[in-house]
Amino acid sequence: MKRLAGLLVIVLMLALVVPGCGTTDEEPTGGEVSGEEIIIGAALCQTGIQAPLDEPALRGAQLAVDDLNAAGGILGKKVKLVAMDGKSDPVTVGNVAKQLVEQGAAAIIAPSDFDFGGPASREAQNAGLVGISPCASSPLYGSAALGDKQFTMSMWNTTMGAVTAEYAYNEKGWRTVYVITDDFIDYTKSLSRYFIIHFESLGGEVFFEDTYTQGQADVSAQLARIKALPEQPDFIYISSYMPDLALMIRTLRESGVTQPVVGGDAYDDPGLFEALGEQYGSDVYFDTHGFLSDEANPEYSGWAERYEAKFGDAPDAVWIMPGYDVVMLLAEAMEIAGTTDGAEVAKAMEENTFELFTGTLEWSDAASGHEPNKAAAMVELVGGVPNFLGWVIPDSIPAP
Repeated sequence: MKRLAGLLVIVLMLALVVPGCGTTDEEPTGGEVSGEEIIIGAALCQTGIQAPLDEPALRGAQLAVDDLNAAGGILGKKVKLVAMDGKSDPVTVGNVAKQLVEQGAAAIIAPSDFDFGGPASREAQNAGLVGISPCASSPLYGSAALGDKQFTMSMWNTTMGAVTAEYAYNEKGWRTVYVITDDFIDYTKSLSRYFIIHFESLGGEVFFEDTYTQGQADVSAQLARIKALPEQPDFIYISSYMPDLALMIRTLRESGVTQPVVGGDAYDDPGLFEALGEQYGSDVYFDTHGFLSDEANPEYSGWAERYEAKFGDAPDAVWIMPGYDVVMLLAEAMEIAGTTDGAEVAKAMEENTFELFTGTLEWSDAASGHEPNKAAAMVELVGGVPNFLGWVIPDSIPAP
């Protein structure tokens, strides 16, 4: 398997073979760059509710730019990352992306959520640029809804929901579940939907699908309905995110609901681990994009050393890794294409397989939605500490 160290070597070799590709005397369009540097625009949310995902991803992207420039850049040009804060507001994200396009960005990195990231990808599409989200997992994030140059590196919720459904049913032998769905954004709603579809297809039974709204800060009604069930479920599936996710799990545990809790990648948050702690942070299972250890990726230690040298601390969140990967993937696609032109880079992304820190990734073509084919990392929380269970590709995946 090709590793990231090998990717850096390839980037350098290709840069030496094809210097100056993408330069033209005409006005650049669709991301074609004629200057001395290649700008990658990051419309990530550095503040607000989306920041726990996007701010670590930005740090990963900054490290990737350092690594690329140390290896010769992209197409013989230095790489410059220009980041502007989307402030966890879809309108601001769209405006920021437009400004990055105007500043000459060759590609746009969008927030890791469809509701927040979609506006950035739409601006990229309008400008003829590739837009890519590190971790947006809604099946809406792709070419069908956003355009033929738009991608997400994340497995879709179809895969994410299927992985936990199969883990619960096949590995744990659980047959019944109570589902709580945070109805605030598409991510949480579609994740529950695909989990339920797949769990029931395996033969599992959903006792009830309850709802919750982020910011409500009160799960007493959901708790009462769980306790009133004539038969208690084998586990609880909660599709939500911080900060309310920690409150929900703690309240269940404090009220005597001891069943395992299962969810998706929003659980992969150091804030959740700390809030649950040793007392409440066990029997919690989730799937996510990677794991901060050599066990999940043999290249991790060397990468972590470079990260700590740059930022002064060890990596503290898995979201750093897809932020790193998104820049390295764009670099490899531009090298394959021999240009920064959006249409050619998108074609390279469609037609090739990429070996990344967060696993092997390939996409379907634009006509099929740019559906990502990627494994998920399965993780168990034990005493507030995450434990890597392995990389998983489900036996089958619900249709989006």
